[in-house]
Amino acid sequence: MNRPHRSTASPPLTPEALRRLAWFRYKVRRFLGFSERMARTCGITPQQHQLLLGVVGYTGHGWATISELAEFLQERHNAVVGLVQRAVKRGLVHKQIGQRDRRVVKVHLTRRGVAVLDKISRMNIAELRDLRLEMIKNPQSRPRDLESAQGA
Repeated sequence: MNRPHRSTASPPLTPEALRRLAWFRYKVRRFLGFSERMARTCGITPQQHQLLLGVVGYTGHGWATISELAEFLQERHNAVVGLVQRAVKRGLVHKQIGQRDRRVVKVHLTRRGVAVLDKISRMNIAELRDLRLEMIKNPQSRPRDLESAQGA
């Protein structure tokens, strides 16, 4: 016997759930903006910062292949090749061609790359701590601009 298909759709989200999601995304974007400003302050682009972070942290090896970096950065392989080339010219990374398979390129940080990544990462970690405390103390806090615009 064929039964009619029952919808298993969940109930609509409440306005409060959407509000919490909006505030969470706002705070994530605020952090990302902070991180991008810190990268620029340290003399590199936000994309170069993400590259350095991916080289050291994505695989756990302390290095990464171009393909792994493309996945980490969610970019096309050839775009990452260009990004790595520009980072090599800036003295942030160096490439190691595979001995068995010359198509495999391992990307490592230089001393300069390590120093820049360390500086940005320390600032980002401090900002994340502050953001975490803010979210715990007052998860529904309003952005400062809105409060001042409304005379709050």
